[in-house]
Amino acid sequence: MNNLLDESYLQIALELAKKGKGKVSPSPLVGALLVKNDKIIGAAYRNSPSEISTEILAIKKSKENTEGATLYTNLEPCTLSTDTQDCIDFIIQSGIKKVVIGSLNPRPDYKGQSIKKLRKAGIEVKTGILENECIDINKFYFKYISTSLPYITLKMAITIDGKIADTSGNSKWLTSVESRCLVHELRSEYDAVMVGFKSVKIDNPELTVRLVEGRNPKRIILDSKLQLSLESNLVKKNLDKNLIIVTSQKNQNKKKKINAYLKRGIKILFVPEKSNGKLDLLKTLSILSEEKITSVLVEGGSKVFTSFIKQKLEDEILIFISPKILGRGLPLCSNLGIKSLSEAINYSIKEVEKIGDDALIKLMRR
Repeated sequence: MNNLLDESYLQIALELAKKGKGKVSPSPLVGALLVKNDKIIGAAYRNSPSEISTEILAIKKSKENTEGATLYTNLEPCTLSTDTQDCIDFIIQSGIKKVVIGSLNPRPDYKGQSIKKLRKAGIEVKTGILENECIDINKFYFKYISTSLPYITLKMAITIDGKIADTSGNSKWLTSVESRCLVHELRSEYDAVMVGFKSVKIDNPELTVRLVEGRNPKRIILDSKLQLSLESNLVKKNLDKNLIIVTSQKNQNKKKKINAYLKRGIKILFVPEKSNGKLDLLKTLSILSEEKITSVLVEGGSKVFTSFIKQKLEDEILIFISPKILGRGLPLCSNLGIKSLSEAINYSIKEVEKIGDDALIKLMRR
């Protein structure tokens, strides 16, 4: 029974944590709940990267004395002191008798240190409650901390015969309004969206959040030859100065064009090319990580998808399948170097959902 009760309260803490989506990167999503005599007396969630410890905030917002209360949090509290207060010391001094933690913090300087300190102070600590859910909600943070690379999601929209666009490259309105709204919601949750130059040239997208409420992500364009038009929507509507062009180091001498981009608030990242003349994607992701970008939603096109899959750089794939048949059109992927079915890349289907008239499938590599 206690386990069920702990799960119920921790589920509330998880729902609180989700309110910080799109607001706290590169910090993790955290929700904290204080319970005393089977009554919630305090709650808080992280709402910005620099906000004080969520657990401290929940304690400070408590409606009653916290002596003998239980604290629920989806992520191990920090052991590092802030400018003014140490989170664990604050919990200990508050008189809390029990702390329920969903998952450990993957940071090397954390990893259970909070738990040791709490137990040493005589506080009961329970871990691993809804652990998978707690890790999943912070999958961006866990990947970023563990590998120093952003979490990569390939977002694809296809017909049921596997085409992402018609023979002219047109892909607008392939999926339903409901699917497009969900994509805009995803954009608001990821640090950045990424597309190849060819997709920009054909679709002239904005890559912003418009169909739902939420903040705009950074927009990253893979433009190996530095060809992005100053008249494109991306450039003209770069009012938040969040447009990034990733281009070849060979273009560093194109001073006039570079200055024209810089005057419009565009950031340019120069990366090396691989032997095939394509941009080094792994190096690109490493540089983006240094820019504190913890998650990237890759929206196309076919060649970009192919490169990520070929180099095993994707963490998950979201495929929106529209109930349309084109017959002829652009395929989801180009040549992966696979010659037989036995060499096919295998994925596990993690989720299937109906979105409007479309089907959404979430895939992870086996």
